[in-house]
Amino acid sequence: MTPLPGDRFLSGAGSIVSQVSGPMAGQGSGGGPLRIRAVTEDDLSHVVRLDAAAFPADPYPFFVLRQLLTAFPEFLLVVEDSAKDLRGYVLATPPYDAQSWILSLGITPELRRQGLGRELMTRILGLLRAKGTHSVWLSVEPGNDSAVALYRSLGFVPEPQGPRLDYFGPGEHRLLMSLAL
Repeated sequence: MTPLPGDRFLSGAGSIVSQVSGPMAGQGSGGGPLRIRAVTEDDLSHVVRLDAAAFPADPYPFFVLRQLLTAFPEFLLVVEDSAKDLRGYVLATPPYDAQSWILSLGITPELRRQGLGRELMTRILGLLRAKGTHSVWLSVEPGNDSAVALYRSLGFVPEPQGPRLDYFGPGEHRLLMSLAL
């Protein structure tokens, strides 16, 4: 098993609910600290709005988020501010043959580049490792330099052949990246 920086992904076996504090976390609309927690059924409409804010050109349809929340509630983590507004989320699949996928990582535009994406990824990777995942895959738009840099900094490696053309349809190229846990 590949060692990870500071074994930070090992912490996923404990409680997912935790305080995210310090300058990297930023502040929500309430001005207080942000908290990472597991999604609840009551969060669905908020996750739909958050996804549309994070990905205005191509948000998930409501029914897809509904089914993903129903199928994988343990693998959908959200960032909540002190006003109970959702500010970010990460969605993964449970392990199948020790492999999982990160399906989406979204942060509201005003809180990007403050460490929330890294914190969400660290939490979900810890959870996935604790659940028996040995490899994690994700796809990212090749031109999304910030996301590619984040994933590389977490140890993800792109496929050697480069982006897959038309992966999500005509003109929708994606870079597939993987991480051995």
